[in-house]
Amino acid sequence: MRHLKAHRKLGRTTAHRMSMLRNLATSLINAHDERIITTLPKAKELRPFVERVITLSRRAQTLEGDDTGVQAVHLRRQAASFFHSGNRQQAPSAGRRGQPRAPRTAGVLALKRLFDELGERFKDRPGGYTRIIKLGHRDGDNAELAIIELVDNPRERASLESGKKAKTATSGKKKTAKASESKAAEGGRRAGGNKPDKTYEKEETTKARGRGKVKEDEQTEDQKPKGGRRAKKTEQTAAEKDTD
Repeated sequence: MRHLKAHRKLGRTTAHRMSMLRNLATSLINAHDERIITTLPKAKELRPFVERVITLSRRAQTLEGDDTGVQAVHLRRQAASFFHSGNRQQAPSAGRRGQPRAPRTAGVLALKRLFDELGERFKDRPGGYTRIIKLGHRDGDNAELAIIELVDNPRERASLESGKKAKTATSGKKKTAKASESKAAEGGRRAGGNKPDKTYEKEETTKARGRGKVKEDEQTEDQKPKGGRRAKKTEQTAAEKDTD
């Protein structure tokens, strides 16, 4: 039984492991292409960690009622616990006149982007905000590497748009080819066009052909018997034999 085995320890203490997950989550959200490369066990541990905080930002986009501002601040403070969003150097520097304020940490930027952009993007997605792609084993220690990325990232949207454009271009070429073929067929039926694929004849001739009563005048060159003189001679010789 797997009692009290909720997650991987990753060979670290609790404080070290939580600090590492916070750093990985900050790097994933602040990344330009919204993807990072790490080992597979770390990626599997980071996935639920990041998706919980994205759910908090998504919940902030669907608040209703009179106290939406208070609830939004509460959700933002809950999400701040997932990052290194503080800066201990700001407190002493803020109280001194003429001293520049210390810069905000990457965790503050990740929290801002989380509630301003990602919450709006994943507003209609009920979970599954990340994707893990295996890369194989690393040279040296043979560790299994993986890519963890956010779904609907800019690279993925660009590839989808290019695929749609290519599809519309190919469909347009097929339509123009079909239109040219239909015009060529219509031109063949008319005078001065290409030769039609099928020869047409009168309905009367077709009906008579079915009964075996095609007139000699309406017969085409293919329907007329070849070597007509020989056929007449054979009929005469047959009549003479009957008289004998």
